[in-house]
Amino acid sequence: MSWLLSLFNQDSVPHTLLIISLVVASGLVLGRLSLAGIQLGIAGVLFSGLIFGHFHLSINPEVMHFLREFGLVLFVYAIGLQVGPSFVSAFFRYGLRLNGLAAAVVLLGALIAVLISIVGDIPMPVAVGLFSGATTNTPSLAAAQQVLDTLPNIGPETLKMPGLGYAVAYPFGIAGIILAMLLNKRLFKIDIAQEAKLFDDNQQQQAHVPIWKDLKVENPNLNGLMLSQIPFFEGMNVVMTRILHNGQVDVAGQDSRLALGDTIRLVGEREPLEQLKILIGPESDIDLKQIATNLHSKRLVVTNKAAINETIGNLCLLYGVTISRIHRPDVEFSPTSHVHVQFGDELHVVGSQDALTSIEKALGNSLEELDHPQIMPIFIGISLGVLLGSFPLYLPGIPSAVKLGMAGGPLLVAIMLSRIGNWGAMTWHLPKSSNIILKDIGIVLFLACVGLHSGDQFVETLVKGDGFYWMACAALITLLPLLIVAAVGRVFYKLNFLSLCGLLAGSMTDPPALAFANNLSPSAAVSMAYATVYPLVMILRIIAAQLIILLVA
Repeated sequence: MSWLLSLFNQDSVPHTLLIISLVVASGLVLGRLSLAGIQLGIAGVLFSGLIFGHFHLSINPEVMHFLREFGLVLFVYAIGLQVGPSFVSAFFRYGLRLNGLAAAVVLLGALIAVLISIVGDIPMPVAVGLFSGATTNTPSLAAAQQVLDTLPNIGPETLKMPGLGYAVAYPFGIAGIILAMLLNKRLFKIDIAQEAKLFDDNQQQQAHVPIWKDLKVENPNLNGLMLSQIPFFEGMNVVMTRILHNGQVDVAGQDSRLALGDTIRLVGEREPLEQLKILIGPESDIDLKQIATNLHSKRLVVTNKAAINETIGNLCLLYGVTISRIHRPDVEFSPTSHVHVQFGDELHVVGSQDALTSIEKALGNSLEELDHPQIMPIFIGISLGVLLGSFPLYLPGIPSAVKLGMAGGPLLVAIMLSRIGNWGAMTWHLPKSSNIILKDIGIVLFLACVGLHSGDQFVETLVKGDGFYWMACAALITLLPLLIVAAVGRVFYKLNFLSLCGLLAGSMTDPPALAFANNLSPSAAVSMAYATVYPLVMILRIIAAQLIILLVA
């Protein structure tokens, strides 16, 4: 049995792997336990780490620090890739409102931390640690410690205070965010399924999903004109897919010539199609799809690297088909001839059976290829994120450089890369299953290391000294801003509850709270709101922690 004891006691690679694996496995089991209908979920890994740390079953500090930061990078990078395609549209649709509310959470928390230090007779280094822990923001703790180290007459014991305050406040920081969500759910009598349906309905109304109309050509000015001679189709993002002429339905191409009495099928958004009825003619009684026995439609996925960046016009010309719609993550639109296809695009193609067979081979349409992630782009993206997160930003009045850190940098890079989609034959697309694995591995590594790091001092700090008093103060920093802003967002701005949960988790830059909120519903509302506010909040929390030290200490 000596080998087993040495495996738990001696620092080694097997020891590290064993402890981390046990913490994660037991934490996930703990997270499934239900108390009064409440489950910790993935946050159970943190509390499992605290238990292991309390009994001194920990790992090498340097290795722990690496695993914690690496896990955080994996998590936020996967989040960025997931929500990036919708980030820009979400920001301009309701991002200013969400970011304003999230900024209010940060400012209220900083104000409460300062008041607690002054009125509650808590040393400012401890208060800033409580502020970081209560808001589960590790980068702000690091920034505060760095600034504190630059001040005169600061001894080693004082430098430990922010970390101690952080360790005491962090567990309730996570639980407090979840508690705020549950309190709001009960207070406003929320029906999760109904909120998800309302969000999805709202997204569909604003997504401008293309529809089709069969119009009869009655405008004599169009008689004899080829499609290439009619400019308003391209300008209105409308595609003509089929034409009925002399009883024969054919695929519409640039050389298709219109004649009075023809019926044409147009695909586009509802408003321009209604406008085109005035220019072309009324809706036809004929359904072209029903009588087009020689034409077929099929959805094909772009998975062949040789097809990436081909234009829609070139594909239609080469294969004699019409591409009426393109579906990308969270968006579907009618493409113009100049649109370039990307890896993972789902194309709605109309043509003869032979033409569809030919273009299917060219596009790939391989689900196996779609589900197989490219590894190189992942690490290139992480490298760019680390570089951005390490870049020093010098702000007026701040003596030391501010950095986005290992959370903000990779998140912003992932969002930008997901918007680019492809870089030559290299794609930033990550299959959903791969994204989930990357995200979950990252968050459990992060939580396990945070728990192991804080576990040895956690119980002692609570039992002796002012630990419980500090925890109560930290609870105020966590709960009051969340409850105030949540009430304002729900009552005055009528925010969807799932978006509100994403806002609360993002305003605290808290991955476990995000994971908990995501467990409430599979809707994308939570992640979209989280990613919308996360970049600004990360910067504000780093600056706020430094300002507390510089202006008050």
